Amino acid sequence: MWWPANLVQVSLFRALHEKEERSKGGLTRIQFFLIAFVCSFAYYVFPGYLFPMVTSLSWICWIFPNSVLAQQLGSGLYGLGIGAIGIDWATISSYLGSPLASPWFATANVAVGFVVVMYVLTPITYWLNVYKAKTFPIFSDELFTSTGQIYNITSIIDSNFHLDLEAYEKNGPLYLSTFFAMTYGVGFAALTATVSHVALFHGREVWEQSKSAFQEKTMDIHTRLMTRYKQVPELWFVIILIANIAVTIFACEYYNDQLQLPWWGVLLACGLAFFFTLPIGIITATTNQTPGLNIITEYIIGYMYPGRPVANICFKVYGYISMTQAVTFLQDFKLGHYMKIPPRTMFMAQVVGTLIAGLVYLGTAWWLMETITDLCDTSSTIWTCPADRVFYDASVIWGLIGPLRIFGALGTYEAINWFFLAGAILPVLVWLAHKAFPKQEWIRLINMPVLIGATGMMPPATAVNYSSWIIVGFLSGFVAYRYRRDWWQRHNYVLSGALDAGLAFMGVLLYLCLGLEDISLSWWGTNLDGCPLATCPTAKGVMVEGCPVYS
Repeated sequence: MWWPANLVQVSLFRALHEKEERSKGGLTRIQFFLIAFVCSFAYYVFPGYLFPMVTSLSWICWIFPNSVLAQQLGSGLYGLGIGAIGIDWATISSYLGSPLASPWFATANVAVGFVVVMYVLTPITYWLNVYKAKTFPIFSDELFTSTGQIYNITSIIDSNFHLDLEAYEKNGPLYLSTFFAMTYGVGFAALTATVSHVALFHGREVWEQSKSAFQEKTMDIHTRLMTRYKQVPELWFVIILIANIAVTIFACEYYNDQLQLPWWGVLLACGLAFFFTLPIGIITATTNQTPGLNIITEYIIGYMYPGRPVANICFKVYGYISMTQAVTFLQDFKLGHYMKIPPRTMFMAQVVGTLIAGLVYLGTAWWLMETITDLCDTSSTIWTCPADRVFYDASVIWGLIGPLRIFGALGTYEAINWFFLAGAILPVLVWLAHKAFPKQEWIRLINMPVLIGATGMMPPATAVNYSSWIIVGFLSGFVAYRYRRDWWQRHNYVLSGALDAGLAFMGVLLYLCLGLEDISLSWWGTNLDGCPLATCPTAKGVMVEGCPVYS
């Protein structure tokens, strides 16, 4: 029904259907892929082992090695990342995906959202000392006490992994860094903006397409060609859905002491995923950016079932990940639709692939936990697990302590709930502007869910991840517009895939050959950021090891 617009759609179609042709002295797409793959494979030895600093070249920190302010501004990993750049495909594509696969207007929306949050809202709230902001690092995913020290979470957990309210009252409230708190605010706004935007800009289209689908009147050229194959019976999907829900409910009830989530929580999570898959799928299809349900799932179960961090995690996974996997599933089927793969073959490939992937992921996680000491300890291992650390922090914020004591009437950050209202209103303003000035086509390209939720992956993503992604995205759009547009549309996806493949193969090779033997280098180029003062607080009297004390 929907798919990323303009360059992405044309590029994908041409990559899958056009014949392999080359002009004199030119390259076929396969030859182009192999060359790009080899280059990516060879280059990744530098950011992956020999010269890791290229992942974040924070040159402002080099000029001002003793200035906390300069390092807060210039650090690509622990600050605002002004001027920081990463010349590493892993830095560019790790969190937002390939910038080559994003329509230019979506890249522009992400860029505007990033600039507003990172360079306007965050500095203002920090230097105005909102929520004691100067007591903590300007950018951090850690949890703090009111004095700027790391919060001792184990001290407020009882033997059943529930919140020890008496211990929590004794330790005092939990605080977040300025940017971390701001991230939750824009997450609130992005959710309501998604529903509002889809209702205003795509509501009629959704209704008409839904009626056509039920009446089986929609028959484009691809659909007519696909009618030659046997379709997948809907009963197959229903059986898998019911079986999975039943097994999940059984696991949560049988292992309730460990998982903590009751049966009704599973059904509620499935209901949320079902409701939001359509609006979020539309945003994904038109922008190649996927808003998440992670915050709203945590928020809901945190209010309904507080003090249980594991239950919060399970509910988040069943709600948020189910929706994400549903969107990915639809993307796969759309790709198969373009490639004219028989639907039943696609279905079996997805089922078998899911089973294999699940077993491989489980086995890999088990092996890592059994063989690597201090896993996810940032001070003693390369396995720092940034996404998992944020996942853990979220379980503490929303599950253990609960939104009532963080964002509710008993919490410090109650005012951030106003972001829900702001997110619902902003798409209305864009829609009214579009109706008032219908000839200004650029107004319709303002996508508030993407713009507001641009920094939704931060943390664990950092400023340099975003700035590098935006630069490459704009360069890609400029090349497509200014120079050989047809050539770029045919090779865009090919280049992206080659860069991904080269990085993956070299990453695995480096770990097997060097990582397992603990063979490492230590020199100036292995210093990832070179901004040790970027995490220092600037409030008077706050003492943190390695940081100056302001008086």
